[in-house]
Amino acid sequence: MKGFFNQFSRRKFILTVGLSASAVLLKGCLGNPPENLSNGGGTTQAAVKQVANISPEQTPETTTVKLGYIPIVEAAPLIIAKEKGFFAKYGMSNVDLSKQASWGSARDNVEIGAAGGGIDGGQWQMPMPHLISEGLITKGNQKIPMYVLCQLITHGNGIAIASKHQGKGVSLQLAGAKSLFKELKSSTPFTAAFTFPHVNQDLWIRYWLAAGGIDPDVDVKLLTVPSAQTVANMKTGTMDAFSTGDPWPYRLVNEKIGYVAALTAEIWKNHPEEYLAMRSDWVDKHPKATKAILKGIMEAQQWLDNFDNRKEAAQILAGRNYFNLPSADILAEPFQGKYDMGDGRKIDDKSMAAYYWKDGKGSVSYPYKSHDLWFITESVRWGFLPKDYIANNATKAKELINKVNREDIWKEAAKEAGIAAADIPTSTSRGVEEFFDGTKFDPEKPEEYLKSLKIKKVSF
Repeated sequence: MKGFFNQFSRRKFILTVGLSASAVLLKGCLGNPPENLSNGGGTTQAAVKQVANISPEQTPETTTVKLGYIPIVEAAPLIIAKEKGFFAKYGMSNVDLSKQASWGSARDNVEIGAAGGGIDGGQWQMPMPHLISEGLITKGNQKIPMYVLCQLITHGNGIAIASKHQGKGVSLQLAGAKSLFKELKSSTPFTAAFTFPHVNQDLWIRYWLAAGGIDPDVDVKLLTVPSAQTVANMKTGTMDAFSTGDPWPYRLVNEKIGYVAALTAEIWKNHPEEYLAMRSDWVDKHPKATKAILKGIMEAQQWLDNFDNRKEAAQILAGRNYFNLPSADILAEPFQGKYDMGDGRKIDDKSMAAYYWKDGKGSVSYPYKSHDLWFITESVRWGFLPKDYIANNATKAKELINKVNREDIWKEAAKEAGIAAADIPTSTSRGVEEFFDGTKFDPEKPEEYLKSLKIKKVSF
């Protein structure tokens, strides 16, 4: 679909002057672990790939970058790219992965940048890069231009419910639970939490509630809680529901604190999840290093989509330097599409697992602009953004998307990495999307989508 997004000119890819003196070589040889490999206290050490034959034209301007991540499965491509030597293979031998205490911390750290002790970019919920670029969630509303460079994952999230509500109709379909929400509203409202307001996990829980006839701004209490506090808050009974990424839903089930009412894979099959985005000033200064980072991530994503590698992936991620989990099994089964939902329901379906490179609808890694538009449209739905972003054929939304989404850089990196032409999308739209309640989102008609929704804060 060319008409929707291509009516605005793309920002040109800025090249810096000069070449690095030489390609960077990995320390060691094939089969030896990369420098600073975290084996997580007993995990199988990752094999190292040799450095690619980097041409002078592709040699990174710097070998150093600092990327932030949150310890959930969305971070896997960053961690695997480092641990398996894929970053180093393309010349990025000094990638510092910095665990962030919360999404708020990640936002604060990207504001100051690595030069000020923060980060250059990293893993983000959507549309955080757009909101940061617009200065809508930054200190003093300072605009920090960001570039979205790739999607990291599809699926991998769930909506967990406290065990006390089991058997009361709080499931994927909420028609049977309306009386419960009404009863709680008059005393102690049903409390649902997410990890950062106005982005992915807030939007998932809002969509799920609204599809069941529950108004998230009227019928329940919503609050922000960091992922690491999920288990503790469920144990103390201070929240009834939580929207977050693996391993947290499974941990709640494993510790018999709650059950999983819905996987986001059930709410929207093959949905976009989290993304790699970086400060635009870093990318503009280091275009070849940016593509080297993308090449490393692409190779990690392909490695992750080989299900034979997922046991090893779970061991690496569970290690003390990353997720610090008591057992890799907490990740291993969901990685295979096996979910014990905790309410007697069990899922064993690989199509419900997280995917990193390709899923049932095609490319995962490529950042479709149509997906950016859905996140912005939902933001308008709930009053997080004014409706002028979507009015007049979404002109304002498209201008923002074309400024932030750098799918052109993804394509350049993919071609340089030798990715097959069939795996490089030719359209910036994935087309019409369908949700579990039968609602459809046509990126050519976002205003019609909003008008079709019964529960929303915006009116046209």
